[in-house]
Amino acid sequence: MGDNLYLFMIVALGVLAISDLVVGVSNDAVNFLNSALGSKAIPFRTILVVASIGIALGAISSSGMMEVARKGIFNPGEFYFSEIMIIFMAVMITDVLILDFFNTLGMPTSTTVSIVFELLGAAVAITLVKISKTGESLVDIATYINTEKATEIIVGILLSVAIAFTIGSIVQFLARLFLTFDFHKKSSWKASLFGGLAITAIIYFILIKGLQSAALFNGSLLGFVNEQPFVFLLANVVLWTVFSSLFQRVFKLNIYKLVIIFGTFALAMAFAGNDLVNFIGVPIAALQSYQDWQASGVDAASYSMEGLAAAVQTPTLLLLFSGVVMILTLWLSTKALFVTETEINLAREGEGEERFQPNFLSRQIVRLSVLAIENLSVIPPKHIQEAIGRRFERTSTYTSRITSKDRPAFDMVRASVNLMVASVLISIATSMKLPLSTTYVTFMVAMGTSLADRAWGSDSAVYRVAGVLNVIGGWFFTAISAFVGAALVAYIIHLGGLWAIGLLFVFSVFILVRNYINHKKRSKNLIEEFKLRKAESRNIKGVISESSQNIAHAIGRVNKIYSSSTEGLVKHDLNLLKKSTKGIRKLDKEVESLRENIFYFIKNLDEGSDGTTDFYLQVLRHLQDITQSLEHISNAAFKHVNNNHRKLRFSQLKDLKETDKFVSAFFEGVEKLFEKGRFSDLNTTLVKQEALLKQVDDKIRLQIKRTRETENSPKNTALYFNLLQETRDLLEATFRLLELYDLHANKVKVDF
Repeated sequence: MGDNLYLFMIVALGVLAISDLVVGVSNDAVNFLNSALGSKAIPFRTILVVASIGIALGAISSSGMMEVARKGIFNPGEFYFSEIMIIFMAVMITDVLILDFFNTLGMPTSTTVSIVFELLGAAVAITLVKISKTGESLVDIATYINTEKATEIIVGILLSVAIAFTIGSIVQFLARLFLTFDFHKKSSWKASLFGGLAITAIIYFILIKGLQSAALFNGSLLGFVNEQPFVFLLANVVLWTVFSSLFQRVFKLNIYKLVIIFGTFALAMAFAGNDLVNFIGVPIAALQSYQDWQASGVDAASYSMEGLAAAVQTPTLLLLFSGVVMILTLWLSTKALFVTETEINLAREGEGEERFQPNFLSRQIVRLSVLAIENLSVIPPKHIQEAIGRRFERTSTYTSRITSKDRPAFDMVRASVNLMVASVLISIATSMKLPLSTTYVTFMVAMGTSLADRAWGSDSAVYRVAGVLNVIGGWFFTAISAFVGAALVAYIIHLGGLWAIGLLFVFSVFILVRNYINHKKRSKNLIEEFKLRKAESRNIKGVISESSQNIAHAIGRVNKIYSSSTEGLVKHDLNLLKKSTKGIRKLDKEVESLRENIFYFIKNLDEGSDGTTDFYLQVLRHLQDITQSLEHISNAAFKHVNNNHRKLRFSQLKDLKETDKFVSAFFEGVEKLFEKGRFSDLNTTLVKQEALLKQVDDKIRLQIKRTRETENSPKNTALYFNLLQETRDLLEATFRLLELYDLHANKVKVDF
């Protein structure tokens, strides 16, 4: 391999480093944004500004962590420059692809786990190549791999799950005992003390422990803190408690918001300080290796990389540039916000739409946990249990007049604890130069605090546990795929050289660009697509006006799915039928979500609104009848084509297209009527009922005649009758819905 090859590799690694920063921050922004976003304590733009400042300072302080990429996983002295460059190239290509894959799915994963196992996988692959050439045994792998440090890192990552969950649970439990859910009404001294303790913890662990490697403090201050930590902490608790008290009394401001601002800043800084190595540690190590090799004049295949074992200070300009890229990504990436939804959804307070479906393991865990709690609950005296129970009583939120999109997922006390505990744990690991998974830590802290807060009720626990298992399972999948992927890429580069590097690099760029375009398209579709919204009005007039858009868009989607099902059957197009079945499942799920929200709908109504509840229940029932009929049509058509049954006869297809034509015309009229709220025109549409149903009945009678005279396919006959009968049921359910609105809308004179 010539000099030009290694120069190309350095340039490629630089490009991959920037890409890795972008996809890495898109993944890890969830770590420091979720608490502030979920609590809705401060404006979104303020959150980004605070986090950006934290990232900038954290990037400067991350130099010491870069050693992990150089010597944390393998013994660099056992490899030559040509081999090290293959390892580094394989790691970066694999890392970018894995992180982008998880970002596209909207699932948070651990960048630390990915980089550690990629380094391990690539190093093992090249080690096996070396061993096969020298005739050494597999036992000699330990000579090449830094097993002690690698084991320390992996064990530390795994232990962080239990530690973060346990500490988060304990701290949240104590905080809630002290402040309760009515923390806004409690004495100001409690809020001041909480603020003093929280800010002290953040300052000590972040500014002192986390930034000492950045040389921002002089030796005398650090010496005093290390010699007299108790005095320093006590002084800070007093100082910040007094400050918190003045902050509330003089400026009349919320101390919890200040703690959240401090915490967001601290966690963003802890993230950048600990995780920057995951994105640029390998390219920087490669650049320093290239510079050392160039200066040596030795052949690449003979130059030992033992120099990587020495401590090397990372140029501050590189760290600052990396920080700028991270900040720009934070402000511009739509994937970053897409990933945050998972953790906020799992940690939210109360019931709601569940993203994850329960599985066997989640059901067993919940069942065993309930059993354990029942057995352990007899241990504490009853009066202590009652006293604790009173501290955890909360004001019911289902009567809130706040719209669902503006309702916080959890309160400011839990957000403060999340930020404080996670930032402290990560900073401790950074001070020990131990790369900790910030995603593991922040996610498990959030799960621990939500559990301690009793946010997982009997109606939601099985879904939340399933979500946690999915995310943790994703991390283990990351480890396996990172190890195997990096090992495979390293071996391909070893075999193919320049051609392999070029093709892999182009492939990586292609995947990134394609996923970016697909994500933009999907984001646009999500914005354009109207999702059925939960009713939040308090009387029948408001519900009718509010639900009219739901009906308009539901009917529009029904029309589209019905037509595509018919067209897919006529053309024998399986892909079109797949889209139809997917569309009806999504619509059915949204209708079911509206039905599950009925408890909160009723609680939110004005007194004496029984008629409103009855109206809304009937609307939901008719919508469900519509989706069920449409689901039968879509599934029957899909099953027929998927099983490769013969096409329907020409006469049957002709009748189906005619049926689709008049049914679609009817649905288009209904959609426009509800879209514009012209309820006074409902009667004009209702008079068409008999004629429309007669058209369907005529098609059924015609098929009966065909069956007696010419039809010889039982499956085609059954399918055709099924489609027509379900079409009739679909129309009847729609007319019942129109009759309901005609009765109530005109009675209360709703028209717009």
